[in-house]
Formats: sequence, C-alpha cells, structure tokens
Amino acid sequence: MINQRTTKWLCVGLLTAALFCATLPGVGRAVAAAPPDLPDSGHAKTRVLLKTTLGDIIIALDEERAPVSAANFLAYVNAGFYDGTIFHRVIPNFMIQGGGMSADMAEKINRPAIKNEAANGLKNRRGTVAMARTSEVDSATSQFFINLADNPFLDHQTPSPQGYGYAVFGTVIKGMETVDAIAKVATANRAMHQNVPVRPVLIEQSRVLP
Repeated sequence: MINQRTTKWLCVGLLTAALFCATLPGVGRAVAAAPPDLPDSGHAKTRVLLKTTLGDIIIALDEERAPVSAANFLAYVNAGFYDGTIFHRVIPNFMIQGGGMSADMAEKINRPAIKNEAANGLKNRRGTVAMARTSEVDSATSQFFINLADNPFLDHQTPSPQGYGYAVFGTVIKGMETVDAIAKVATANRAMHQNVPVRPVLIEQSRVLP
C-alpha cells in the first residue's frame, strides 16, 4: 500500500496481479510538456524501443541502480512477451500502465515475481518507468507504468509494506509525445477494470536497440 498523505491515495488491487487503481484528487497539476532528461545517463546503457499504435517510445534502462528490474524487463522484451499487449490503464496527469494484458483484457502468464528495488534512490518523476505490483512488496512481474507527472508519493518512504514504494528502472528518452497521446485517449470501465482505453493502444513490438 502507498502512504496515504494529503488527498492523494493509491489503492493497490489484488484482483489482478501487478494491477493498481488510483483515485487522485489534486493530482491534475500543470506539468512540463518537454521530454525529461535521463536522471543520470552514465548509469543507463541499454535502450528499448516500444512500437505502439500511437507512435514509438524509447526507454533507457538503468541497469546499474535497478539491475533486477531492468533484467526482468529485458527478459520479457527478448521473449516477445510485450508484443500484442496493451496499455490497459490510463489516468491523465498520473500514469499509463501496460505490459500484461492482451487486447481482450486477458492477463498473460508471467515469469516469477521479482525483488522490489524502490529503495534504489530513483524517483517517480515525469517520464520515468517503474514496475507495477500488488500490495505485496515483492510482487512485480511483467507490468510497468510510465509516470505522466512527478509522483513522489510512489517513491520509497520506509521499509514497511505501506511505504516501500514502486521501483523505477528506466526513463523515456524519446517519445514522450507518444506517452502524452496515450494519456489523452478516451477510457471507460470494462468488467472489473477501470480507466481502460475504449480503443486499445497496443504495443505492436518491443525490442532492444543496437
């Protein structure tokens, strides 16, 4: 669970692995439109391309400070796991989440859950990529989210389950215009899921760049 200070709160659902829902009054503040710079480019070497139906996104992975999360993400990329999955949760001024659902909202079979690296010092700032999870600290599998705004309440606060936070492992270095376009799509409820794009936004292909 997330620290429930101020009017912001994030409820972590157990209905679907690595899926979370958000009610965030007051989060809709103005944010910078420009793509963010990599927090420390010296720590990031591997680049991953996500080709989506709304454009390309290039993510730089911080394999030094988030080795477990980065390796996990790369394993899914190299296996072609993300190809054909969708961004199934879109909340403007907060985040877009994907990496685990097919277009018909069926959850794919994941690799084993990984250790939560939220205490690595990386922050949930606009343009960063982090692992989604359930209320269990070490429950992240394939799903990830891209922050649309600075979301410090998702950062590591304490070693307790309530304050552990969400592990950042990369940054969008190209394609924030695509991320912002995804954030603007119309959404609706679909069965037990909320904030689902009415027209699916697919990851058509994911691959490591040379």
